[in-house]
This record gives sequence, structure tokens and C-alpha cells, in this order.
Amino acid sequence: MSSLQAVHNIPEICARLGVTDVVLSPGSRCAPLTIAFARHPEIRVRTVPDERAAAFIGLGLAQTQRRAVALVCTSGTAGLNYAPAVAEAYFQQIPLVVFTADRPPEWIDQLDGQTVRQTDLYGAHAKASFTFPTDTTHADAQWHATRLVSEAIGLAEQFPAGPVQVNVPLREPFYPKAGEELTFGPVKVTRELPGRPQLPAPTLAELAEAIRSTSRVLVVAGQHPADMNLLLALHQFAAAYQVPVVGDLIANLHLPAAVGYDQRLRPLGRQDVFMAVPEPGLKEALKPELLITFGQSLISKALKLYLRNAKPAQHWHIQPAGVVADTFQSLTKTIRMEPADFFVALLTVGTRSIADSIAASEALNTSLIPGATIASQSSNSTVTAPSHTAAQDATRVAAAPTPAGTPRLTWSGSGGQLSEAQTMTKAAYLKPWLAAENWATGFLQEFMQQPKQPFNEFTAIYQALQQLPDHAALHLANSMAVRYANILGLPAGRNIEVFANRGTSGIDGCNSTAVGSALAQPERPVVLLTGDVAFFYDRNAFWHNYPTPNLRVILLNNHAGGIFRLIDGPRQQPELEEFFETRQMLRAENTARDFNLRYFAVSSFAELESALPVFFAPESGASLLEITTDSQTNAEFFEQYRAAVRTSFSS
Repeated sequence: MSSLQAVHNIPEICARLGVTDVVLSPGSRCAPLTIAFARHPEIRVRTVPDERAAAFIGLGLAQTQRRAVALVCTSGTAGLNYAPAVAEAYFQQIPLVVFTADRPPEWIDQLDGQTVRQTDLYGAHAKASFTFPTDTTHADAQWHATRLVSEAIGLAEQFPAGPVQVNVPLREPFYPKAGEELTFGPVKVTRELPGRPQLPAPTLAELAEAIRSTSRVLVVAGQHPADMNLLLALHQFAAAYQVPVVGDLIANLHLPAAVGYDQRLRPLGRQDVFMAVPEPGLKEALKPELLITFGQSLISKALKLYLRNAKPAQHWHIQPAGVVADTFQSLTKTIRMEPADFFVALLTVGTRSIADSIAASEALNTSLIPGATIASQSSNSTVTAPSHTAAQDATRVAAAPTPAGTPRLTWSGSGGQLSEAQTMTKAAYLKPWLAAENWATGFLQEFMQQPKQPFNEFTAIYQALQQLPDHAALHLANSMAVRYANILGLPAGRNIEVFANRGTSGIDGCNSTAVGSALAQPERPVVLLTGDVAFFYDRNAFWHNYPTPNLRVILLNNHAGGIFRLIDGPRQQPELEEFFETRQMLRAENTARDFNLRYFAVSSFAELESALPVFFAPESGASLLEITTDSQTNAEFFEQYRAAVRTSFSS
């Protein structure tokens, strides 16, 4: 038996446990792993020379497929280049199994080439680190090696999922002799069987009663992959308990919950707009007494700061396992269940008759229009729903008509868990949320479509988002791209899943993650919306030999890293241009040519309007649309938008 047989068995263990995608970067020390994975008939191996890009491409594959992907690299600093993606995977709970080839232990710290201290290389940013046995000639060592890889894969996929390192010390010779065949197995694997935690019925009944008896209950969703079962359960829960549900774009609550579902009733997503309204009465009307959260991070800083200031008396977070963050400094309960299971369970606790539910629903089925009065339950004041104020310049917008399909307070079956008095009380809290959402939707529509705008990236993004192909996967790069998109949202009823690297919120692998997504689902349009700094920083994402005809990259190039002109602090400093903005004069045409991407360049609304249909057309293949704007103009227009939000609200 070959001295490397235990190493050659690693791909067999991976395949048996469902890890069939591998992204590796070439090297000498990792040759035994490379050859074994490349020759295994059930493993798909992709080679990406740049380890940082390779790791993020692997992350994109795992994020899209929702199962573990393996990474393989040589010894030395190669593994360190995985670190940004490993950290992102850890905080975004994405399973990666990272195989780092290494020198044998006796050569560590002996000035040997390509040698660093690789044990526990990722520290607190990996779920665990395993060390593969160096000598596997003994039967016990072979058993240990097999068990170790099984445990690593199981741990990577166990909730909360995340990255796991397997460090593999290897001695020469690395390569099989000419004509030597590799054999795989037989191996014994250990499988993790997932369980679903449930709460006892009396505990669920207590939670349901707390929700029924609390007037102001708010559900806020953090980043979460698209989940139709969760969406449907959440919508039914919100209807039954008359609870507003709020989520950023990356929470994927905007997706249709079912075929034919009434989009007027979808969860709210305009909080970045209406939370910027400087109206104390509105903020008081929106204040929750009980906050229920699930998912990961929020994009909306305005909502995050609001909930930290308007602390609820109770905050429940739903998460089946793992460490729970106290993001709003108000956490009182951790509910160890899957969010979908939790909302379904509460629908089965003490349901009223459908006839009673419908009767209560019809009594409250009142449309909300701009100008309607909202009662604040905790004060004697009233808040008037925002309305638009007519003006001629870009800082004010003309009154917009009520958007078609204004959300109703209720629908058939609403209030199914409540008495009539409870339904009325909860509706008084629901009203200001819906009114604010309606105002923000109408405001944005009117503001973004105003004539005679200077060419700017905010409006350009708005126009591009309107034309996204249905069923696309939208990847949002960090910095301004993800913030713009969260403000603007997506057209109602569109089946577009949204991804973003908001675990660490870095720019370092945004291109590569989208490339991984495109490789994972070649039949689905994958659109990356990115800024110039993130794009040029990660150009090696395209340095590989695998076609991605479904990939579309929208690049906002303001030659500056313009976010620093938009946030208070750096934009007021004399060092802004040299030390914050990352000024650069690069254009993406050469990058597109180098990596065989069809290139579109626009610098006006007319050019953008002409380019978008061709850019998104399936026959265009992998394409790059570079939208060139001026950083100063972008900042001025965005400030006009913010001023309009503040001044268009009238009470």
C-alpha cells in the first residue's frame, strides 16, 4: 500500500459525504492532494491560481449550493491568502473544508522554504482546526485519518455552518510513479444527521400568549438565504398576529412566497428611507415593545441605531444553535428553533375559527394613503403619514399618487390568533409601519424618475435594478453598491435572490464570490453590482479557465471610492481626496479584454438605456457594463436625495 494512501482516500471521504466541488490553487507541496482530487471520478475540481480569489470562488459555490466546498492549497503563505474568505464564511455561516498542505512538523521554524506556522492557521475565525497524521502506515493512524476528515466535514456543515481547516503535513515523494494508478478506499465515514430543535408545547403557548397580549410586536429579519417555507410561514404568522415584518434586501423577504401570492402584503423593506425622516412622532409610533429577530447582520444602519435607542422591553432572537449576538443591546430570550418552525408552531397555538378571523379582517380592511393620521399609543400626539411636497428642484419632489396596490392592513384569515380587541390594538401599531412604507415607496418612485437629473450612479443603479432578469441571483458588493440597492429595493413581485458578503463586509472577494455563484448555477443569470475599488481589488476573480456566460458585472466607476464623500466625518476633512477616496484613473476595458468579457461603457442616461437590454440579453454571454460617473456629482445628488427625504415629510 502506498504511504500516501490515507491522503488519496481524502477525496473518497469527501465524495461519500457530499463534498464534490473542490477549488484548488497549484503548488508543489499539495501535489498528492491535487492528484487525488483530480483523478477521483465523482469530484469536480476547478483551478484558480490566486488563493484569495480561489477561496472566495469556493465560498460563492458553497453559498449558492448550500453545501460544503473544499479548498486545497500548498504550504506557506498560500493558506494565509485564504484568510479573508475563511473569516467571511465563518460570520456568514457558509461551510468550507480547507485543506492546507504543510511541511512535516520537524521542519517548522527551521528556515525551510514555504513554511509558516499552519496549525490553527485561522484561529477564532474557523470552527475548528484538525491536523492530519504525518505517518499513516499503522492501522490506527489510518483509522484516525479517516475519522478526522469525516468529523471535519460534519462540523463544517453542522449548524451554524462554517469553515474548518484540515492541515495535511506531507513528506516527499509527492508524485506517483509513471503509470501508477491511484485507488480510493474502501473507507468508513461518519455522517452527521441533522436534527430540528423544538420547544415544549407549554413554552410555545407562553410565547404565543406574550405575542397576543403585547400591543407592539415587531419582527426584524437579518441576512438570510431565500427560503420559501420560511417566507410563507412568516407571512401567515404576520397576518394571524397582525405584526409588521421588516427586512433588508439581503434578508430575501421581497421574494414571492407562493404562486399567485398577493404582493401588496409582502414584508416591509423601505426602512432606510423612512427611518431617515426627522420626525419624533413617527419614531415614537414605530417603537416596539417586543422585538423578534432572526437571521444575521443588517445593512440598514438607520434601523440598527433606531432599535438600539428605542430599546424594546423584550427582544427574542430565533436561532437553533450557536452564539447569539446582542446587536440591539436588548436581548432577553434566545429561542432554539429554526425560524420557519417557530412561526409555523405559533400558528397552531389556539387558532380562532376562520369565520371569526374573516369577520375581524373585514372590519379592519382599510387602505392607507398619504395623509392618513397615525395614532401614537404611548403619547397623546398624533403623527401624520408622510406626504410629498411639490417643488421645482431635485431636493423636493411633486406629490406622487398612492402606489397601485396599496397594502391592506389585513387579509382573509388575519387576526386568527387574536381577540377582536387585540386585533384592533395591534392594528394601531401596524398602521404607522405600513403608512411609512407606502410613503417611502411613492417618494422613491417620484424622486428617481424626476427629469433633468445630472448623470449619477444612484439613478443609474435604480434603472439597472428595474431591468434585472427574473430568477437572477443578484450579488451586491460592499461599500456603496449594497447600500444603494438596499435603499432602492427591487421591483415588486420579481423572483430575484440577493447575496452579499456581509459577514465581514469586506470588498476583497466580491467579484470572486459572484464568479463562484455563476459556476455553481450555469443556467441562472448572475448579476454583480460593484464599485470601482472592490472591482479592481479583486480582478483575479476572472483569472481562470471556466466559462461563465451567465455572469453580468455592473461596475460603478467614479474613480474615487466615493463612499467617503457620502458619510459624515471623512467628507468634511481636507485629507478626503488623497487619503480616503482611493483616487484612481483605471478603466475596466483592459480587464474585460484580458478575461474575454463583452464590454459596455456608458456615461449618460441615454447610453445606459440603450445598453441595458443588450447587456442583459442571454446571448450576450459574460459581460461587463462600466458606468462612469463623477464622484462629486454623485455626492451632490445623493445629498439632494437625503434632503428630499427630510423635507418631503409633512405633518
